[in-house]
Amino acid sequence: MARFTPTELADHLRDGLLSFPVTAFTPDLEFDENRYREHVEWQASHGVAGLFAAGGTGEGFSLDAAESAAVVRAAVQASRPEIPVLASAGGWTRNAIVNARAAEEAGAEGILVLPPYLTECDQAGLIEHVSAIAAATSLAIIVYNRGNAIYSAETMATLAARHDNIIGFKDATGDIEHLASVYVRNGERLFYLGGLPTAETYALPLLQMGMSTYSSAMFNFVPEFALEFYRDVRAQDRAAVTEKLGRFVLPYLEIRDRGRGYGVSIIKAGLRVTGRGVGPVRPPLHDLSEQDDADLLALIERAGLRAPVLA
Repeated sequence: MARFTPTELADHLRDGLLSFPVTAFTPDLEFDENRYREHVEWQASHGVAGLFAAGGTGEGFSLDAAESAAVVRAAVQASRPEIPVLASAGGWTRNAIVNARAAEEAGAEGILVLPPYLTECDQAGLIEHVSAIAAATSLAIIVYNRGNAIYSAETMATLAARHDNIIGFKDATGDIEHLASVYVRNGERLFYLGGLPTAETYALPLLQMGMSTYSSAMFNFVPEFALEFYRDVRAQDRAAVTEKLGRFVLPYLEIRDRGRGYGVSIIKAGLRVTGRGVGPVRPPLHDLSEQDDADLLALIERAGLRAPVLA
């Protein structure tokens, strides 16, 4: 049973850093539950506000329904009680409902609704899709504004009026005009989180758009740095944010941008080179090259961010 009501969860998440744990796989690409539990437990030992299991960074797009449920269940059990775990609901509507119900049964606190698969969507279709998911669960719902699922300000207002458990709007477009429209129309009824990759790059300017938090992928392997960065953003300390962008984030992006799909692969590489490896990525993604790994490790060490390895 959920520990947070949807309103309580929104209040909890809006003022803390969020992250998406990578999903651990064995060398033959099966879910490595023991390693995943170790990783989530380590993530939860830091001051993160919430963890999203089986999301984009967690390669949720590569998980079948049973695997997704297993990942969410393991995350809930490995996290701390005060750190809520949210799951993802993706694909066509019935599949997303299966994800949502399995997450509720596993003890998750909320659902991130991913864009439907491959098809074009109009606003009426998005309303019915999200409404069906929201009606199928008592868990809090956050919609993910990206890809083929771009929610208008009026659509968000309609969904928020129809379903009390719809609490949040996550954006991965960076369209300032659109964000302004959504925020002005919906105000404090929703909370707003940034989801552009890599979120730290955009965090300070988007704070002024009402996005008080964001999902940090790099929290997976440099959690202390990610938390310091978030504190600097919330304090609007431009000098500190700029220093961290120059010292680590922008050079990190240069490595990330060497290959398509590296936004996920580089997170697993960061764990691998710092001694906390959680296995490979699943195709069609591919792991970083040996040279990329070496360059990432050199950057981590040069930036003074080398984490202690597992015993």
